[in-house]
Amino acid sequence: QVQLAESGGGSVQAGGSLRLSCAASGDSDLRKCMAWFRQVPGKEREGVAAIWASGRRTYYVDSLKGRFTLSQDNAKNTVSLQMNSLQPEDTAMYYCAAGRAPLCLDLLVTGIFGPFKSWGQGTQVTVSS
Repeated sequence: QVQLAESGGGSVQAGGSLRLSCAASGDSDLRKCMAWFRQVPGKEREGVAAIWASGRRTYYVDSLKGRFTLSQDNAKNTVSLQMNSLQPEDTAMYYCAAGRAPLCLDLLVTGIFGPFKSWGQGTQVTVSS
């Protein structure tokens, strides 16, 4: 079992920054691949970025490269998503997810976020213009 707890959401104006954190606990094999997703009401949840290999490897969707940065603190079992130059279209509920390592390896090859089984409760990010 894996437990995930997100924090750091809030409201900012366009151009601002936020840092989301995900504290993870539980079976380490089930959280070798950590990812962030976001969801807007009425739309499907979409993958944002992923991190694996103890933080040495990362993946970002093309549209967010350069603005979002993932990092991992292995001592604290925390994954953080630094979001800069936020825009109103970044407004969403952001979720942390965890899974086995092959999920991230497949993502690297296919560009498709697979079926993560462990999820946090989400944290809201609102960006005003």
